[in-house]
Amino acid sequence: MEYFKSGLKSVLGTAPAGTQPTGADTVEKLVDRLQSSTLLDDRRDACRALKALSRTYRVEVGVQGMDALRQVLEMDRTDCEIVGLALNTLCNITNPETFEEEEVDKHSPTNKIGEQFTEIFIKHPDSVGLTLTFLEEFDFRVRRPALQLLTHLLTNRSKDIQEIILISPMGVSKLMDLLSDSREVIRNDVLLLLIQLTKGNANIQKIVAFENAFDRIFDVIKQEGNADGGIVVEDCLLLMLNLLRGNVSNQNFFKEGSYIQKLTPMFQIPNEVDDNNLSSWSPQKVSNVHCMVQVVRALVAPSAPAQAVAACQRTMRACGLLQALCDILMASGVPADVLTETINTVAEVIRGNASNQEFLASVMAPSIPPRPAIVVLLMSMVNEKQPFILRCSVLYCFQCFLYKNEVGQTQLIQTLLPQGNEAPSLTTGQLLCGGLFSMDSLSNWFSAVALSHALIENISQKEQLLRVLLATNIGKPPVTLMQQCVMLLQQGNKTQCKLGLLILLCRWTSYCPLAVKSFLAIDSSVAYLTALLSSQENNDDLQEILLQSMCALLIGICVHFNDDSVPTYTKEKVCNLIENRIGLERFQDAIGGIGRHEIYSRTLKHPQPSAQNPSELLLDHEFCKLLKSLEGTIIKSVIDANNEHQNRNQLSMISLSDNTLVLQYKDLIREQDMQIQRLNQANDSLMKEKQELEAQVQELRSTVSHLRDQNLVLRAAQANIGNEKETIASSNNSDFEKELQTYKTMVADLEKRLAEHTHITQDYKENDSEKESELEHQLKSKTEELEKLKKDQEDLLELLTDQDNKIMLYKERLIELGDKVESDESSGELDTDDQPESSN
Repeated sequence: MEYFKSGLKSVLGTAPAGTQPTGADTVEKLVDRLQSSTLLDDRRDACRALKALSRTYRVEVGVQGMDALRQVLEMDRTDCEIVGLALNTLCNITNPETFEEEEVDKHSPTNKIGEQFTEIFIKHPDSVGLTLTFLEEFDFRVRRPALQLLTHLLTNRSKDIQEIILISPMGVSKLMDLLSDSREVIRNDVLLLLIQLTKGNANIQKIVAFENAFDRIFDVIKQEGNADGGIVVEDCLLLMLNLLRGNVSNQNFFKEGSYIQKLTPMFQIPNEVDDNNLSSWSPQKVSNVHCMVQVVRALVAPSAPAQAVAACQRTMRACGLLQALCDILMASGVPADVLTETINTVAEVIRGNASNQEFLASVMAPSIPPRPAIVVLLMSMVNEKQPFILRCSVLYCFQCFLYKNEVGQTQLIQTLLPQGNEAPSLTTGQLLCGGLFSMDSLSNWFSAVALSHALIENISQKEQLLRVLLATNIGKPPVTLMQQCVMLLQQGNKTQCKLGLLILLCRWTSYCPLAVKSFLAIDSSVAYLTALLSSQENNDDLQEILLQSMCALLIGICVHFNDDSVPTYTKEKVCNLIENRIGLERFQDAIGGIGRHEIYSRTLKHPQPSAQNPSELLLDHEFCKLLKSLEGTIIKSVIDANNEHQNRNQLSMISLSDNTLVLQYKDLIREQDMQIQRLNQANDSLMKEKQELEAQVQELRSTVSHLRDQNLVLRAAQANIGNEKETIASSNNSDFEKELQTYKTMVADLEKRLAEHTHITQDYKENDSEKESELEHQLKSKTEELEKLKKDQEDLLELLTDQDNKIMLYKERLIELGDKVESDESSGELDTDDQPESSN
């Protein structure tokens, strides 16, 4: 400590006597020295002192020295020592953890200091890029603090730093190159950095994967000793898990690059047991295997695309990975948590894959006598002494074994039916029946749910299960399995057991009218459900709410899939019970009650049971899917059946009490039919008259067209008269008068025809105005056209009169000029031999 103080004195100088400088004062002087010194040694000493103070006086160094430290990184980048000191100082002030020696305000959020300084540091656009450039420096004093600084920045502001690195030129490549660094410390640090960098960013995950990450990771794992390696193996697996989980592109790349095959040797773990009969499973080995199975599960997760999962499942079977996992299941001395995760992994490797399911069915446990591995697993599930999470994993594995496995479902039901003379042996069916009737409610629930999975999408097995008989007491006849389930439902006092039985009964009766018939035929089966559901107690207990909801669902199934083969409980009678004993509104609310709880949505998300303790294990994933598919259908079926019943009653009442009204309706209908016939006849007559009127209109149109043509001829004649003035002057006057008389005659004739046309139009309008308004409009239009034509005729007459006047004027002028003009109409030629020249 004295050495440190003496170092500060040499940098800052001796303080005046009687004064004690504060930490802020000291930092201020050091920052000033760092910025103003011209000698590199002085700046280096100041930077070294700031690094020493950055843990104790973290806030002061960060506030006052951030810009000065950035300046060092820019200006003195060729000096590895001062750059390393500056990077180490920035690491301290951005550290997400709190230092033991750090002086902090008790009222300030100390865990946010590093994040706040990170935000300040990255506000400068080049800060992160500048730090990335120092990764290229091989000097340990620079490369390692640069890695640590980037790790702190990522921890504090992951999204921001990810985006900056993503757009930085070769930013990811620079980090990947460090995995090949011969110094293990650097390699390990870059692993931690990549774990932070790849969290939740699919684009960076893809870039890292295609930068040959998987090969490098497997090389490191192999160097470190696979599952028996240290924490570096765990870090490698965590990075691999980040690259694969939820990233379909990387999963395909992993499969196509034959990396699944590289996983198999990691799972070939020797079953070593020391002299004290204790397994050699160290805590680190347990952690490593946990990460290994998580990597496998990331490739075959039920939420992933089905085709990709199926391809990975086939590869895992072919390369021996499934065999290695099953060997761990059957090995002795495996820790319970490792065994649990391995069972879950086997479950997803075989889920929906017939070949893998068949392989698991063939695995034999090394017991005396040898038993199938599935039987040994079910023995653990119904054993209440086994850990809860282990029992849940066995249920999940058995569900995955039966998933879309019709052969496995059939074989399970067969073990419950009467056998031949074969030697008795413990079977899956016997274990499930034993658990179903156990005193342990959790075993009841496990067994009922497991048995229900043998009935999914398999109606034939539902009908076969109706044949199962159980010997209860000596001297009494055997009862069917369904009768026993109903009896346990009525007599049990544990809600969890009842929920399991209702899950089984709902699955059993859905889509199977024969099972509905068997259930309805059992005494007091429906009465018990309606009594439980009609209870008006306001119970907020989740288990009781679920119990009533499942009862409502089962009653609804007995309505929708009812073939009316039980006279006392036909579809109509069950609906009457619902309406009278329960109430239709309460029934609908009860069925929808399950979906309103968080436990329903959580269970529906993933097929694996997700309860943390036994009391939370209430619903099953496949049951929730069944409820989701049937809820609306059942409610509609009950409402429709109820409405049909009400309509039938109403029609019956009408038939009995209002027969007269029905007869009146019949008379009214008959009268309306006669009226319709009369209207049809009148319509036919009108249509005939309409056709006649249309013919008349067509004839009138032809007449108008003819008159229009004649009008054009007259206009042409008028034009010829105007253009032939000299010819008129020289022609015979009598011929002109004759032609003029002819025109007048034609005009008179046209006037007469126009009058006739107008008279016809007027008669048509008077006779048919009320019948055909549209034809009237057309005739009116034609009349207007004829009026226009008549006006044209009158204009033509005026022109002819004007022409006569002009001819008379020409004659008079000719006389004035001395020409002889004969007045006799037979000679109209003008004598112009002695005509003098006109000044005009």
